[in-house]
Amino acid sequence: MSNEQVQQWLAEARAGDADAFGRLAEHHRPELVLHAYRMLGRLDDAEDAVQDAILRAWQSIDDFRGDASVRTWLHRLTTNVCLDRRRTSERRRRLLERTAVDQHVVVPIVGTVPWVQAVPDALLDAVDTINDSHEDRLTSRETVEIGFIAALQHLPDRQRAVFLLRDTVGWSAKETAAELEMSVSAANAALHRARTTMRDALGEREEWSRPATTAMEDKVVSRWITAIETGDDEAIAGLVSADVVVSHQPLAGQDTAQIGWYAGRTVVIEAWAPALHASPSLEMKLLPVRVNRQPGLASYIRIPDKPGHHAFGLEILRIVPSGPEAGRVAEVINLRSDQFEQLGLPLTLPENPTPEEKTHQERKI
Repeated sequence: MSNEQVQQWLAEARAGDADAFGRLAEHHRPELVLHAYRMLGRLDDAEDAVQDAILRAWQSIDDFRGDASVRTWLHRLTTNVCLDRRRTSERRRRLLERTAVDQHVVVPIVGTVPWVQAVPDALLDAVDTINDSHEDRLTSRETVEIGFIAALQHLPDRQRAVFLLRDTVGWSAKETAAELEMSVSAANAALHRARTTMRDALGEREEWSRPATTAMEDKVVSRWITAIETGDDEAIAGLVSADVVVSHQPLAGQDTAQIGWYAGRTVVIEAWAPALHASPSLEMKLLPVRVNRQPGLASYIRIPDKPGHHAFGLEILRIVPSGPEAGRVAEVINLRSDQFEQLGLPLTLPENPTPEEKTHQERKI
């Protein structure tokens, strides 16, 4: 979209044209949702926050002097809405006060943020389409992986805002300081502390900067589906790294402070065996999906006395990109199925889908 078109919409909106403002807001919405998602860790909260920010923008359109770009103005409003929401979330602050070390073992970072959600690659692709002139870091994999999103939640609110505005949105230190009403030196100090915290949380693993190729991931996912659906312990063992880590988000109604996790190839095979070798009524089906620029699988199980397979959970895989363990799954992150509709995933798979239905499901995902 040309800058001339954006400026025309802005001029019409300032003249009271609500439709023009709507087009202006929709143009920027994908990037704003992504920014709010990083701030809040949940896609549904992000969408609500952006809606609030857009409403504030419309209500204050007459006050917009044009000293900054529309993009900058909307990012500032979205950031402020997110900061307001985080300040009122005392319960989440208490959860994050829990240490990331349990019994002298480092807890997987996603396991420390029980409310985290995934974001569909379709949203990231929309951001790329709209902002093809911006830097790649806006949607680069290392800044959207689910572990990165979880680690962000451990930053103090203003540090998180500074870190994201500088390192993903691409603002200068001066712009960031001005919009957050900080001095430049305070903004730079906050950025330094945030970067240190993120390195400590994520480590210096090679895959954060050089992830596995999509082609490699597709092959692993295909083999993963076959191994899980057939309950092949030997095949699963061959697909996971020796120190693979698995985490499970609490189910609806469970204590959200308790995320289950375990590590090690032998432990994982033993933990999964009861479900994979249970009666046919628990037979599992998997569909591939891309979220957070990572390979994932939507899982479905049979429910007694109900036809078809029903939504069970979302698995996100982190695959080792190189070295002796290249092509093996290093981490399995299990999220709840309550986000399926939001991700465009079906809640139920038919008992025996026709080839046309199967193709439609795969295309939709």
